[in-house]
Amino acid sequence: MADLTVVGMIPARYASTRLPGKVLLDLAGKPMIQRVYERCLGSKLLDAVIVATDDERVYDAVAGFGGHVEMTSCEHRSGTDRLAEVAGRVACDVIVNIQGDEPMIEPEAIDAAIAPFFEDAELQIGTIATPIETLEEHLDPAAVKAVVDADGWALYFSRAPIPHFRLDPGAEQPDAPRRHPKSGMMPLKHIGLYVYRREALLWFAGQPPSRLEMTEGLEQLRALEAGRRIRVVQVAYSPIGVDTPEDLERVRALLTREEQSRGTGQ
Repeated sequence: MADLTVVGMIPARYASTRLPGKVLLDLAGKPMIQRVYERCLGSKLLDAVIVATDDERVYDAVAGFGGHVEMTSCEHRSGTDRLAEVAGRVACDVIVNIQGDEPMIEPEAIDAAIAPFFEDAELQIGTIATPIETLEEHLDPAAVKAVVDADGWALYFSRAPIPHFRLDPGAEQPDAPRRHPKSGMMPLKHIGLYVYRREALLWFAGQPPSRLEMTEGLEQLRALEAGRRIRVVQVAYSPIGVDTPEDLERVRALLTREEQSRGTGQ
């Protein structure tokens, strides 16, 4: 197995259209960014975790709980560009881009995404996906779908319901589980966690947005359109992102129950 230095990086900006300052919102006694950071520390394959931010409030919060935080330019157009700036001055082999609004991220999912990089020295970009269970989610443009080949390489990502389920005349669309009756295929939901060789991240950040990327609003298409391959690992984990006040309350309740269970030894 290759000897690699792997760094988890969490891009964290203060601005948010629906939930201003959401990375600092309280989740059962801790700011969201701390919850994400602590989950990352549970990974067995990350050698370090760094928060990358352009906001002093986020910087102070992370420094306050003892986390490693780096200030970046406020001119970046995406979190990926923010990480590339930090990657340019941090010695490492592999960078994992971990979303700052997924406080329930499972360390095992992070490790599943990283593991292929220890096995394949040529692998440059990786990500994860999970089976879509329902017709509603398959049709939801907010749920990004991934289609992969037989070896787990990405063929395409889209907000459209791909693959399309073509059925016999009169047959009803399966709901849950969402499985094609003939092929047995279940559609995959892409999870926005990316793993890059350092050189691949710096290359990616240096490329202009591609036509497919601008059309679908999905930056991973920039790599595919340029002919770069993306390895997709299937995991059981399905993220609970925090984008709305309802998401916030749901995650607060889940974390409170989790900590109560831990406190009682259950």
